[in-house]
Amino acid sequence: MSAVANDRQPSGTRPFAGFEWMLAWRYLRSRRRETFISIIAGFSFLGIMLGVATLITVMAVMNGFRTELVGKILGLNGHMLVQATASPFTDYLEVAERLGKVKGVRHAMPFIEGQALASGPAGASGALVRGLEKVDLDKIALVSANVKLGSLDDYAAGKGVAIGSRLAQNLGVGIGDPVTIVSPRGNVTPMGVTPRVKAFPVTAIFSVGMSEYDASFVFMPFQEAQSYFNLDGRASAVEIYVADPDRVGELRAPIEQAAERSVYVTDWRQRNVTFFSALEVERNVMFLILMLIVLVAALNIVSGMTMLVKDKARDVAILRTMGATRGAILRVFFITGAAIGTTGTFAGLLLGLFICQNIEEVRQALSWLLNTQLMPPEVFFLSRMKADVQSGETTATVLFALTLSLLATLYPAWKAAKLDPVEALRYE
Repeated sequence: MSAVANDRQPSGTRPFAGFEWMLAWRYLRSRRRETFISIIAGFSFLGIMLGVATLITVMAVMNGFRTELVGKILGLNGHMLVQATASPFTDYLEVAERLGKVKGVRHAMPFIEGQALASGPAGASGALVRGLEKVDLDKIALVSANVKLGSLDDYAAGKGVAIGSRLAQNLGVGIGDPVTIVSPRGNVTPMGVTPRVKAFPVTAIFSVGMSEYDASFVFMPFQEAQSYFNLDGRASAVEIYVADPDRVGELRAPIEQAAERSVYVTDWRQRNVTFFSALEVERNVMFLILMLIVLVAALNIVSGMTMLVKDKARDVAILRTMGATRGAILRVFFITGAAIGTTGTFAGLLLGLFICQNIEEVRQALSWLLNTQLMPPEVFFLSRMKADVQSGETTATVLFALTLSLLATLYPAWKAAKLDPVEALRYE
């Protein structure tokens, strides 16, 4: 008889049984008496969703900003710079040929560079004049593939210069118009050094999409630049483009050896270390700040679930007297809170990915709505906004939000499981 009696004793249901999901769903639904609790749950859902979406969007925009900026900087300035020391750089052609044969180097190009004042009918502006051969300029796809007006054919014949679109706009010049270049290092006379002033026709206008470069760069034929800057038979340096910019450190020794002369080699990381360090610090700080938004949203789940537990104390007591175990009660409220956090997280993921896919349209819409220009190119350098969604970073954001949401649910669910049925029903 005892064995039969033991077989008939009530036992706990299996974890996450159907009735636990049913009760959790009933607690999530809004009823007239529980409207306030449902409102808190709704705000918790919105908080998690907006927090995750904001975090994904902002980090993707910062990644895109860095990627675009690095692409523009390296696309125009090269990855490594080889400068002559101890003696003038007169053997630049031989050095460039040897450097171009180093494994991992795509091409090496000698160039002339100097600062000057460019003036036109509409005004004057500082300019960075760079002398390059036509064949080398063609290899800089950021320029040769983005010529908006004119062509580089006349440039190859030494009949003019190529300038950035913003510089052309500031000077008020177009194709065929003369641009006057003024260099402080001119001819030496008995009265001292006089500035060198010479007019060059504009043969091409390019737009690389980075306002700082479009407003300052002037490309001049190599021989013309040698003559203009009094560097006959010499080059300023040799610029190197490599296959993998992140491995420039490994190429330093082979390049110094291939030069076969005294040179000073710098890479893009050394030349821009302050700028990219500032970007990295800003990115990390923004990540921490936006994580706090998700944390605050998760705390809303705690408050909402705590109020729900207090409101459902009588129901919990009745379920306990009917045989529901503490574990079943804990799981019911855990499912309720986890549903808010999980659906909010994945809704935020979808919203964030949607915004990232249409970030430029969103920027333009907000600019029109607010009647202002968001992220002006003069300040942020880039003419278009781009979002670069990185899978590892996005996965970490989703896992962080899910973990916070589940942890925020544990305490209210544990309090519900610890409710004493006798105390809960004492005054009913």
